[in-house]
Amino acid sequence: MLLDSLMVKIALIGLLGIGAQWIAWRTNKPAIALMLMTGVLAGPILGLIDPRRDFGALMEPMVKLAVAVILFEGGLSLNFRDLRHAGGPVLRLVVIGAPLGWALATAAAYYGAGLSFEVAALFGGILVVTGPTVVQPLLRPLNISPRVRNTLKWEAIVNDPIGALLAVFIYAWVTYGGEGADIAAIGFDVLASTFVAGLLGAGLGFAVSWLFPRGYVPEYLKAPILLVTVIAGFVIADVIQHETGLVTVTIMGVVIANRPLAASHALRRFKEDLTVILVSGVFILMSATLDWATMSQFQARFLIFLFLLLFVVRPVTVLVSLLLSSMPWRERLFVAWIGPRGIVAVAITGLFAIRLADFGIEDAEALIPLSFGVVVATIFAHGFSARWLAARLGIDTGERSAVLIVGANAWTTQLGAMLKSLDIGVTVADPSKFALREARKAGLETWQGDVLDEQAQDQHDLGGYQHIVAATDNDAYNALICAELGPEIGTERVSQTRADKPDAPTASRGRVLLEGGLSMDELLTRTSEDWSFSRTRITDKFGYDDFRERLPAEAEPVAVLKPDKRLLFFSTSARPLVEPGDIAISFIPPDTPRPRTAVEEPPAAEVLI
Repeated sequence: MLLDSLMVKIALIGLLGIGAQWIAWRTNKPAIALMLMTGVLAGPILGLIDPRRDFGALMEPMVKLAVAVILFEGGLSLNFRDLRHAGGPVLRLVVIGAPLGWALATAAAYYGAGLSFEVAALFGGILVVTGPTVVQPLLRPLNISPRVRNTLKWEAIVNDPIGALLAVFIYAWVTYGGEGADIAAIGFDVLASTFVAGLLGAGLGFAVSWLFPRGYVPEYLKAPILLVTVIAGFVIADVIQHETGLVTVTIMGVVIANRPLAASHALRRFKEDLTVILVSGVFILMSATLDWATMSQFQARFLIFLFLLLFVVRPVTVLVSLLLSSMPWRERLFVAWIGPRGIVAVAITGLFAIRLADFGIEDAEALIPLSFGVVVATIFAHGFSARWLAARLGIDTGERSAVLIVGANAWTTQLGAMLKSLDIGVTVADPSKFALREARKAGLETWQGDVLDEQAQDQHDLGGYQHIVAATDNDAYNALICAELGPEIGTERVSQTRADKPDAPTASRGRVLLEGGLSMDELLTRTSEDWSFSRTRITDKFGYDDFRERLPAEAEPVAVLKPDKRLLFFSTSARPLVEPGDIAISFIPPDTPRPRTAVEEPPAAEVLI
């Protein structure tokens, strides 16, 4: 049978994982929830995938190595500049929140789930982990402040190895004799191995960031060598002490993220793409491992524990940790609710559950269904409520509707003023304070600086703009903006004016604005000749064809504004679909009659200027 082939199953896992992420993007639903449901559907329900049967002994190392790469990529995103606003909350959540969360989760597992104290303490340590594999996909569709985003991101990545080490400590304590064990000796062993793992990660990070810029590694080998180095570092540390490899890869990523590295953007992009694939695959695998026997072990008393975890443990941990902090109370409440668990928690729990069961510890087998219960409950509770709660607290600014125009001149100022009149947020960016003067007079928000400067980007979330228009008088700079920012925010969300010489080496690397592909010089010339912007509402009786018919031949349609505030620009390669209810924006010659919009009863007409 075709599905009996392991190669087909591997392809199916990739297809299901990436397909679930794509559907989540199209439907604006939490990707982690859809991946979880897809894995359960393909696994225990339809029986298409049985990871334990299909992969056998390879299952555990596959998941562990995937988690290592995911954590390394998370470390690559931990730039210390992010801590300018989030540093205080992150420090509190690690120093105060980790031990407090451990104690509260242990108490909830002991009293709520009825686990033995040893198992409850180990599971409480694992639950310190919130997990970047679920936090970052959950936050991706939200338009919240960088402080909240960075706080949750840093907490998730830093606490991952901390939770794993707490589990290692408890496991060592249990296996070395429980109450009669020497806690000080065990603690010293765990801390010493953690220190060695941290030094290994820092050393590898410094080695990579020293070798790469000096030409010791060719460009085409940088990404493969980095990937192999991450895996080797993780394995070496894990051999010394189980789970300390998570410390190694996290610190290695942080070191590289904060060191100058010529190829850092290309490497980071490669790691992000790889991480998306790994997260998708591992989520499908882990959820497919559920079987009816495991799910039948989920007991009614576990519901009490899940309730305590969601509504007591996480909120109390965060609110106590952030007490008297500089973070506004609305943001504290949001952080206090968001605490989903994912791959790392399930993988570590499954590993220690098997070891404890082999050691003869009672209740150890209950950890597997309970860990999946935690994952399912937190993913669905937080995944489907995050947007609603952020909106109710007023920290989600809603769909990205603002536009960033790079280049301050007469044409971009007129364009910005037209968009502002349509209730679209506009920011005009330019390094010259003098050039921004007219934009300020027009009441537009301005950004003095280089949009490609990383420090300037810390103050402006480029992901918060629905579109970026590069319209400076420097064709090469316009192309560079599209080349640099396109992969970050989406190539369909960046446009540039045409180069003065279309066949020049600096030919456009982004969409060329306007159907006619006018250059900046041509646009400025027309602006000086009193050309202006016009807006026209498209209706059932005055359709797009009527609008185009009444436009002068030399006029240019610029963009279409949808009722939901989406702004779609015309380009040389794309023409947006225009429907009734849309507003068409055009750039027209002087003394051109404004296109009229038909209404229900002629001869009346609505004219928008």
